[in-house]
Amino acid sequence: MRVVDVVLGALHQIGLKVPAASQGTMNNVAMGGTAPTPWNYYETIAGGAGAGELFEGITARQCHMTNTLNTPIESLELHYPMQVMQYGIRAGSGGIGEHSGGDGVIRSYLFKQAAQVTLLTERRSKAPWGLEGGAEGCPGKNVLNARVLDGKAEFKVGAGDVLTINTPGGGAWGEKL
Repeated sequence: MRVVDVVLGALHQIGLKVPAASQGTMNNVAMGGTAPTPWNYYETIAGGAGAGELFEGITARQCHMTNTLNTPIESLELHYPMQVMQYGIRAGSGGIGEHSGGDGVIRSYLFKQAAQVTLLTERRSKAPWGLEGGAEGCPGKNVLNARVLDGKAEFKVGAGDVLTINTPGGGAWGEKL
């Protein structure tokens, strides 16, 4: 997904009208455990799409190359030893501009037993850029309990631990009037 933003940025450099950067990541979350029976779960989490000259960015969108579903919370909680504590729009994470970037998502998991977790997420240190005076979107942030994690991380969790994924917002297009 970052490749798409790089290509769009290059096209902008030669004068073509393109949208601002989107979240630039699939926000891959993989987790699994062994007790009482082996289990594993993998999902991608939506974020904000960049705005363009004629349109606002889209909120909570899988941008560019993904082809994934939004797993219903009820299904996740029924089949896996987790509870979703929060799932909603990360309000204010899209860049502000004439056409604002789409907002990202916030999703928190409460683990009911020990598990191994792997995160493969981007745009945690570099924000999705805006264009033509539009503001950047907010970068993403991963938090385990109160500890901020790197974008790429592998770690163990125990019962009662909470993992929160804040996905990036999209960049804005044009200065706010």
